[in-house]
Amino acid sequence: MAKKQAATIKNKKAIDLEKNVSDATDQFLTTNHGVRIQDNQNTLKAGERGPSLLEDFIFREKIFHFDHERIPERIVHARGSAAHGYFQPYKSMADLTKAGFLSDPNRQTPVFVRFSTVAGSRGSTDMARDVRGFAVKFYTDEGIFDLVGNNIPVFFIQDSIKFPDLIHAVKPEPHNEIPQAASAHDTFWDFISLMPESAHMIMWAMSDRSLPRSLRMMEGFGIHTYRFINAKGVSTFIKFHWKPKLGVHSVAWDEAQKISGMDPDFHRRDLWEAIENGSFPEWELGIQVIPEKDEHKFPFDLLDPTKLIPEELVPVQRIGKMVLNRNPDNFFAETEQVAFHPGHIVPGLDFTNDPLLQGRLFSYTDTQLSRLGSSNFHEIPINRSVAPVHNNQRDGHMRQTVNRGTTSYQPNSIGGGCPYQAMLSEGGFSSYPEPIAAPKVRARSVSFSDHFSQATLFFNSQSKPEQQHIIDALSFELGKLTYPEIRKRMVGILTQIDKGLAASVAANLGIAVPEAPEKPINQGMPADADAEKYESKKGKSVIDKSEALSMAGTIKDTIATRKIAFLVADGVQATDVALVKTALEKEGATVELVAPKLGAVATADKAAQAVDKSFLTTASVLYDAVYVPAGADSAKKLAADPDAVHFLNEIFRHCKAIAFGQGAESLASQTYFAGKTDEGLIQGKDLVPRFIKAIAGHRVWEREASRKVPA
Repeated sequence: MAKKQAATIKNKKAIDLEKNVSDATDQFLTTNHGVRIQDNQNTLKAGERGPSLLEDFIFREKIFHFDHERIPERIVHARGSAAHGYFQPYKSMADLTKAGFLSDPNRQTPVFVRFSTVAGSRGSTDMARDVRGFAVKFYTDEGIFDLVGNNIPVFFIQDSIKFPDLIHAVKPEPHNEIPQAASAHDTFWDFISLMPESAHMIMWAMSDRSLPRSLRMMEGFGIHTYRFINAKGVSTFIKFHWKPKLGVHSVAWDEAQKISGMDPDFHRRDLWEAIENGSFPEWELGIQVIPEKDEHKFPFDLLDPTKLIPEELVPVQRIGKMVLNRNPDNFFAETEQVAFHPGHIVPGLDFTNDPLLQGRLFSYTDTQLSRLGSSNFHEIPINRSVAPVHNNQRDGHMRQTVNRGTTSYQPNSIGGGCPYQAMLSEGGFSSYPEPIAAPKVRARSVSFSDHFSQATLFFNSQSKPEQQHIIDALSFELGKLTYPEIRKRMVGILTQIDKGLAASVAANLGIAVPEAPEKPINQGMPADADAEKYESKKGKSVIDKSEALSMAGTIKDTIATRKIAFLVADGVQATDVALVKTALEKEGATVELVAPKLGAVATADKAAQAVDKSFLTTASVLYDAVYVPAGADSAKKLAADPDAVHFLNEIFRHCKAIAFGQGAESLASQTYFAGKTDEGLIQGKDLVPRFIKAIAGHRVWEREASRKVPA
């Protein structure tokens, strides 16, 4: 009887659970309340290029659910590193904006900057192939301004209603929570292969830009088009750029994977140590300025977040600098609790109708409520405005402010009308009065329909090594897929960007290039819209190549903050160690002595030379270059050590500078590169200046042509 009763209970539970099982096969897409959705690609707007409307219950339900899917870490940008600093303009920008922090070149505005990966969790590696967040909080005298961007100037999607779909696709797959912090899996590429609007961003994400050498060596972008408003009420379109003073540099993919194993905190450690050592990271703030009259002069739409403005068409004006000079005192209180929001702006700045930006203006506040647990997240010290805060918002979970007085409403007479509204002349914020007269529609402007010309421009602008890295990245990512049809569909997309690119990737995948790209089941336009009007077609770029899109021409005149390994063993010449070490440190580099074991080695003159690391505690991938100091005995011992030979082979494979002091050249004969010569292999006359120049050059990427280095 008991067994029968237990079985009945078990069956009842199974039946109850079955009610919660959802199978979407052959079903219509609906809201959470069962309403069938006719368009899941576009937010409701006032006209095709107009602002998104608050009444869009489908978007609000979708983004609300997405914002509250994870607790307590961020859904995206969960893994972050941050620092304090200041921003200072070079000159007054009052002709373009009335924002006070941009009007006085003598004013330093405090900032807090958070860098992050996007896809991984808090515990994931810094070195995943991923977009990097680049968010800056300005504590201005007029309130908080958050410039929330990435290290890539465009994005995957054009409309914010697709953001939950994008992130669901790139996150670990829901049935097994695999893979972590990686896009090389079926669901991501299934989504991308059906979204041609992602083509441009995919070129960036598969490029070396997604593998920065350091957070201090990557660009930042505001992504969207914003507005500057001056004191006369004149509006100007603006694109924001952050240009690193150290140049834009990357690591190799093989190197990134090994760094993830040796030091998954590589970027976080690098930023922290640079600031602690007084090597303060610096960026220049640049803007691209587009007068309102030129809004429609380009062959792309300024409101399309999958497009950039080539710098050859609109140069970047550098208007100020940002210096990061202080590490956080407490990671959780500052880096983890900081809350950014593109809707935090000050007088002199305003938004455009970019449909991705419009959705972010809702989503970020909603996310903070879920993640930080209170509508009072602005009272957490790291989020607190330095400008006085006075309003009638009261109470709520974790309220810190003690409000005096008897009135909490406005207008009032009991409290003398306070706090009262500010006139424009008193610094009151006023939205730009952009005229709008359009029907309510779920649609996308035909000016958003060219998905491939800028992807082609980006690929054409890359150096040969950079192009090969994109081919390798796509081959790796698509090679991880288990659905052949997704690979084929994605190669079809690549044919629209560059036929040589598609052919190379297809060859690596062992498949034929499709005769024609498969027409996606959904091209981001309304299903029953005018097919000809909304057909995604390849347009023509104004220019064929943009030097600014390649890292080949970046700053290569400094070795400041570069990390150099000296390989030493018993018999090393102490004078040579001191000479070269002093010369490199004078240029701002950091030197570490690496030996077969920790402690000290005996120099040629029988003194003890302390070492910093051993081959057991470090690896070549954690250094920018290697030097083998003079000393025949030391070189001989290193030549007999497999770890030392591997160290050198690997650093050669990753295209870094290698130098040999007098008598140490014999060690090279035991390596893969014995007998080879290039600008990154240094020995003999004028060694130090040539070595410094080679390190500053970052990499000798041409070495990769052989692709046979056994490291």
